[in-house]
Amino acid sequence: MSVKKPLISIITPTFNRAEFIVEAVESVMAQSYPHFEFLIVDDGSTDNTVELLQPFLEDNRVRLFQQENQGQSVARNVALAESSGDFICFLDSDNYWPLDKLENQLRLFDEHPGVDILYGDNVIIDEHGKEVSRKNMTRYSGKIAACMIRDNCVAMNTTMARRRCFDEMGGMSGKRRVADDYDLWLRFSAKYEFRYEPEYWAWYRVMDDQISSDKTRRFQVNENIIRDFRRDYPEALSSKEFDQGFAYFYVRKGRYLGSVGEKRAGLGEIMRALRYAPTEFNVWRAFLAVTLK
Repeated sequence: MSVKKPLISIITPTFNRAEFIVEAVESVMAQSYPHFEFLIVDDGSTDNTVELLQPFLEDNRVRLFQQENQGQSVARNVALAESSGDFICFLDSDNYWPLDKLENQLRLFDEHPGVDILYGDNVIIDEHGKEVSRKNMTRYSGKIAACMIRDNCVAMNTTMARRRCFDEMGGMSGKRRVADDYDLWLRFSAKYEFRYEPEYWAWYRVMDDQISSDKTRRFQVNENIIRDFRRDYPEALSSKEFDQGFAYFYVRKGRYLGSVGEKRAGLGEIMRALRYAPTEFNVWRAFLAVTLK
């Protein structure tokens, strides 16, 4: 690690996560790299979250902000506006980190000065903290816009990003209460260099009451996000790359709908994919797969 010790801003929004918030906060406070500020935004919790956080506020690195319930995106932007770190990290209040996450990521930024955003993999756990899986989706490095328009491969809780990315392109859009992390990283992919490391940098809890667990809603929102991206950043990709990305998205959506018994709707999505990529073998294969279900 370099002699300079950059300040890291860690941002945690929380809403009624008293059952898990202490584990999340303790994983930050125990980091082997201590030069950080920790900004927690309570988004109108009605449980005893704020009470549980009081002992941690004795450490001057920790600040708590409180607001009426407005959603994660607004909460994250509140913290971004108050932060002053050279790097930004996000940790949801029901997840937690390995104790050397910050130290290892700073070392990698030193080794790869051209990288703007660094990210890794999640260990998937259930509501009780039991490990469910270490299998992650395929992730990518470099200029990843062509991959990102197909699907969000960036695991939010594992990221560390340079401050200037947010200064130049802004924070969470706040347009939607779901998938704003996808919107953020997709926008950043138009300009910045990503680096994926095959390291487990977060334990990610999967529960029924999570906003992100509604897959149908996420497809709807993600479609709006990629359409906005094509409109706002037309130079990020070639027309062919955009079309291929849209086709891939509609194939994924069609296959999903077919798998949950909505065959007609699934075939409709595959037909949309064909309009974008009529000669792609994978689109026709998806059409046959959904048709024969």
